[in-house]
Amino acid sequence: MNVEINKNNIPKHIAIIMDGNGRWAKEKGKKRFFGHIEGVKAVKKIVESCIKINIKYLTLFTFSKENWKRPRREVNMLMNLFIATIKENKHHLLSKKVKINIIGSIEDLPKNCQIALKEMVLATKNNSGLTLTLALSYSSRFEILEAVKKILELKINKKQIDLTEKLFESYLQTYNLPEPELLIRTSGEKRISNFLLWQIAFSELYFSKKKWPDFDEEELYMAIFEYQKRERRFGKTTEQINNEII
Repeated sequence: MNVEINKNNIPKHIAIIMDGNGRWAKEKGKKRFFGHIEGVKAVKKIVESCIKINIKYLTLFTFSKENWKRPRREVNMLMNLFIATIKENKHHLLSKKVKINIIGSIEDLPKNCQIALKEMVLATKNNSGLTLTLALSYSSRFEILEAVKKILELKINKKQIDLTEKLFESYLQTYNLPEPELLIRTSGEKRISNFLLWQIAFSELYFSKKKWPDFDEEELYMAIFEYQKRERRFGKTTEQINNEII
């Protein structure tokens, strides 16, 4: 490993936009779905790496609401791949004490996919290791609008509410997760693509040129290394932070 990271300054929560599977496959003269299969292998490796360095939360942008616009054949194959991957890795995740969490509109998914996901969530609910959140049929704008609707219903019923950030966050799908300290996007693209828009307000951003199937432990460590080099001020000055440390 060429990158040395500080084990005492590991982000608690890392979120990743996994991008580039199709382009990776095309570059190799393969069909897009081959890239998705290799992408699953990359997920396994990164989950293992996160467990090794004691990262508590990992959130993966697995399938967006916008992805339903893709060719039907590709979408159907992806759904089947989700199911196969869940079943294949169930015992491994249990042995590693990984807790599976889902955000997004799971009701959009095929019934057999919903069932497999719910079974995995139930089977791992008491695990105390890495919390692996899969964002499936996820849209941050949709999530925010749904939270607003629920709060408006609350206002109708109770007349007066104190609308604070804490209250709003309790109606987001990530209510049970801390905010990500580090957001990674692969494949060289530099955009957020409707992912965790509220939650990443203070996240450090790392854009990797590697396409997702090539994203490995060393590149993860590079992202963490870059995170550790940055000063997280949250609106304060460097002098204020130094005084607080003293």
